[in-house]
Amino acid sequence: MKKYILVLITVFLISCNKTKDCGECFTPPQSFLFKIVDKTSGENLFTNGTYESSQIEIKNIVDNSNFEFTFIDEDNYNVIQITSIGWQTEVVNISVKIGNDDIFNLYVDAERLSEDCCSFTRYHEIRIDNSEFELDSETGIYKIIVE
Repeated sequence: MKKYILVLITVFLISCNKTKDCGECFTPPQSFLFKIVDKTSGENLFTNGTYESSQIEIKNIVDNSNFEFTFIDEDNYNVIQITSIGWQTEVVNISVKIGNDDIFNLYVDAERLSEDCCSFTRYHEIRIDNSEFELDSETGIYKIIVE
């Protein structure tokens, strides 16, 4: 009888170790935020009227399809926001054009992972081509500098 109870306790303890009760742990991918500014004055080119949000065109370079984005103009914030990158493992290569101006290309190599009960996105490479830019590490906003 003692052997039977010992076996049951051992099986119970082993099964408890195999099934973690982690609770919920989810980290969404970061949003990409872009402020388009004049190189000389540093002014936001949407705020000063050089560009209008209706002129923004973001395309997938591979198949020329439209790429989802939002424009945040609340309180003259005036930034382009892309939230759809990194929800899955993917390589994204897009171009951002405003009116007749090619502003920049964005390349992202993202991997969606689940480790230790948490899902998150690891970015292997984030690259902005064809434009000068600065990343504000506090706000996460890429300031794209246009001449």
